[in-house]
Amino acid sequence: MPQMILVVLVAIVAYVGYRAFVREAERVTRRMERVRREAATGSSGTLVKDPETGEYHLAKD
Repeated sequence: MPQMILVVLVAIVAYVGYRAFVREAERVTRRMERVRREAATGSSGTLVKDPETGEYHLAKD
């Protein structure tokens, strides 16, 4: 029985680690795609409109 609990715990930790890895990889991929588009167009950033003030500012990661 203790071996089964250990195997289940290892499986849970592996799954959570895998999901964290995938989430981080997607974040990095989105960032690199944005950098690639900015380099292709010659821009120095992406503007985002602030819904409260209506002003534009550079997007943050």
